[in-house]
Amino acid sequence: MTSLRTLGSSDLKVFPLALGGNVFGWTADEAATFAVLDAYTAAGGNFLDTADSYSAWIEGNSGGESETLIGKWLKARGNRDDVVIATKVSQHPDYPGLSAANIKAAADASLRRLGTDRIDLYYTHFDKPETPVEEIVGALDELVRAGKVRQVAASNITPERLKASLDLAEREGLARYVAVQPHYNLVSRATYEGPLQDLAADAGLSAVPYYALAAGFLTGKYRPGTTVDSPRASGAAKHLETERGRRVLTVLDAIARERDAEIATVALAWLASRPTVAAPIASARTVDQLPALLAVADLDLTAAEQDRLTEASA
Repeated sequence: MTSLRTLGSSDLKVFPLALGGNVFGWTADEAATFAVLDAYTAAGGNFLDTADSYSAWIEGNSGGESETLIGKWLKARGNRDDVVIATKVSQHPDYPGLSAANIKAAADASLRRLGTDRIDLYYTHFDKPETPVEEIVGALDELVRAGKVRQVAASNITPERLKASLDLAEREGLARYVAVQPHYNLVSRATYEGPLQDLAADAGLSAVPYYALAAGFLTGKYRPGTTVDSPRASGAAKHLETERGRRVLTVLDAIARERDAEIATVALAWLASRPTVAAPIASARTVDQLPALLAVADLDLTAAEQDRLTEASA
């Protein structure tokens, strides 16, 4: 039985891999979505990450497709109490920004799509510096007091704004962020390591990194001379052009061979071993892609293996 990890100072206990919902309603239709969700939860997974804006970027979509599919699945399976649902506010075309009124309206819309009475973890998706932290934190606190949200968190936020939000919550006795969701992986470390990570550690926050596999680059399927059929191929393949990207692949290859593990599993295990990280996020559009992701729960890298990867990715 995989041991669950506690998110920050909260009462939320989560599987060490969060399943990304960005593909649901995009590259995974309803049948594929249900199959992936069934397989993930059957393996012990309980942490679903989505956003109200997924997947508004697709022609014909309006945003909320991922939440709607997750809601249909929850209703069909009757397992709402067995999963921790994280969603986000600020980027839905109909609910943009972080004004107090918008946060409350967007939360109600998410609850309707998910077919549930509460959101377990509610993130500000992208911080909006033009909105005072007092307004944002106050609105989130009202949602918590109303029982619509259990815990709050922040994604894509600067250390300065995060500290101001935490200080305000502390001072006024308001709901306090328990987690951050940064862009963080073996080939993108600068966005999190440093002041933001230090603040998260000092404040007892957990990190739930997105792009944990660098849009697929850290699965090892991108190699010189290969073409990959994926909507994210161009974003992933750019790492092949850097010396660091090639260096990281070389070390991942070696450790994967030594440990008889998938390359993606090793990359996720490095991330899961980093200070403050509770659960990396990775998405799967087919059931076949899941085992390599789920295996992170059982792969503990040695300190020497972690160091090899950290050095290669410096």
